[in-house]
Amino acid sequence: MFRVGIGFDVHRFVEGRPLKIGGVEIPFEKGLLGHSDADVLLHAISDAILGAVALGDIGKHFPDSDEKYKGANSLVLLGAVYRLLKEKGFKIINVDCVVIAQKPKLAPYIDEMRKNISVVLETSFENVSVKATTTERLGFTGREEGIAAQAVVMVQEVNSGI
Repeated sequence: MFRVGIGFDVHRFVEGRPLKIGGVEIPFEKGLLGHSDADVLLHAISDAILGAVALGDIGKHFPDSDEKYKGANSLVLLGAVYRLLKEKGFKIINVDCVVIAQKPKLAPYIDEMRKNISVVLETSFENVSVKATTTERLGFTGREEGIAAQAVVMVQEVNSGI
């Protein structure tokens, strides 16, 4: 059996925080506001995985009301989500995502993001696609108020016989 999940996340820019996307710290004058490290890409992927196996969203599993997740590394949270996927008897087939940001330019960091994600999800580098786009200066991302990310994952039941 194959299943598909989608995820979406958004965080606004703030001063005084590092910018982490896909587990990569990106040199930029602002970071993203969030209870954890606010890694918008990893949050979207986590939600997509949880959605694929009907386990809710990351807010259910890692609530911002719980101090133990304050400043949490989203690669660690993604690893916890991946363990939930495996416990349900599924594996990752592929991940496709897009980061929506006017600035900073993300192209130089995409392969490192893909590597981080593929390692945590125990899948090959070729099974992880990360793209970046702008909104042509439209909307909150175009006004450089924050960053959004969308993700789609396909998973397969491990003992499905396919």
